Amino acid sequence: MHVLFVEDELKIANFVQLGLKEQGFTVDYCDNGNQAYQQAIDRTYDVIVLDIMVPGKDGLAILKQLRRLGQNTPVILLTARNELDDRLEGLNLGADDYITKPFFVEELVARIHAVVRRSIGDRQNLLSVGSLKLDRITREVTCHQQTVELTTREFNLLEYLMRSPGRVLTRTQILEHVWGYDFNPNTNVVDVCIQRIRKKIDRLDEPSWIENVRGVGYRFRKPELSS
Repeated sequence: MHVLFVEDELKIANFVQLGLKEQGFTVDYCDNGNQAYQQAIDRTYDVIVLDIMVPGKDGLAILKQLRRLGQNTPVILLTARNELDDRLEGLNLGADDYITKPFFVEELVARIHAVVRRSIGDRQNLLSVGSLKLDRITREVTCHQQTVELTTREFNLLEYLMRSPGRVLTRTQILEHVWGYDFNPNTNVVDVCIQRIRKKIDRLDEPSWIENVRGVGYRFRKPELSS
């Protein structure tokens, strides 16, 4: 899952980012509200973890404006223990959950999974294209009813492609979503990761699930496109 994490306390920011990445999340980090708000409206996230007290736009202002725009991305507020009024206001503005400092990353991960399940529904947690199935919550992948072992990066890339079968995704889009940084024309990390995934999910007697669109990027094959 792709997370926007907004927190200006460096110590908290470092350990949360590390913990989320270890759990397989792609994390975009901001330490001020103005940048966070812009990223929230410019990019697509599965969840936003938002500290109430940040420089620039505060967390409640960001939340209020996002909801006014019809932005329904789940939001988890980070609050201090004495900020009861802010927590109540946040929930009234449309926050999906809150967690008080200090907290364990494991608790935050559990709350992220919970709000995402509520927002998209359990059915959408399972991506299924033909014989290939991917569970976004358990992070299990099966192909022809056989378990496929993927690294965290491979799983995130496969999930991203499977969300939009038949849609061409550029290397720039893939890098920004899965790796979390801007496109470098000299890197081949996307191509290398694609090749590793293909070796694990493709069969010799079938077309590859992941098609190379020359000069553009990749797309996940729809079953009806197979020959």
